[in-house]
Amino acid sequence: MSPLLESVLTAAGGVLAGAAVMAVPLLRLRYLLRVVAYQAGHDDTTGLPNRRTLLTALRRATVEGLPFGLILLDLDGFKAVNDTYGHEAGNDLLTVVGQRLTDLPEPVRIVARLSGDEFAVLVDGGRDEVGVTAWLAATAVESAPVALDGGGQVAIRVSVGYTTGRLGVAARTLLREADEAMYHAKTHAVGVSRYHPTSAATVPPLTGDKPVRRCRDRR
Repeated sequence: MSPLLESVLTAAGGVLAGAAVMAVPLLRLRYLLRVVAYQAGHDDTTGLPNRRTLLTALRRATVEGLPFGLILLDLDGFKAVNDTYGHEAGNDLLTVVGQRLTDLPEPVRIVARLSGDEFAVLVDGGRDEVGVTAWLAATAVESAPVALDGGGQVAIRVSVGYTTGRLGVAARTLLREADEAMYHAKTHAVGVSRYHPTSAATVPPLTGDKPVRRCRDRR
């Protein structure tokens, strides 16, 4: 082998060895970037998507041209759970609620934890599909008491508000509408309430195979 060829092969081997050494840090960097991106879009306590991820999905839904709706849920009496059993027990309860919502069937697109004891569900479909899913969400969350460490059990009650997407209505506006409907459900103890853009009157509860709790649509 000529000295020149030997020098070329030695140099090439060094480059390959250096590339192999650098590959490990690069893989580590890519993994860390994925972890950071995931953490930026998800809630630490429940593992659910957070408000940022929900708003991104909501904005996407507003430009797709397909019917959809937004449901907000707020746990009733959650502060008492934290005060009585501690924050760890409260976090366990939030995790159980998140799992029950995640187990909802289609047309649910995404379940998110917004903050505190507030959750959101983005639903594909028109008003009827969104309304039925709102009832299913309330029923699922309240389906059974949550067992806490130490043997205690807590019954969950929830207030639910929902709205439907409309042409030209921004994502944050829909979030505000669903929040207003949820606040109406909580202050009037009606369980589930629908936002309607034309007025703030209420109508009699829907009938049929709905849960026992009363529902008044905001019209």
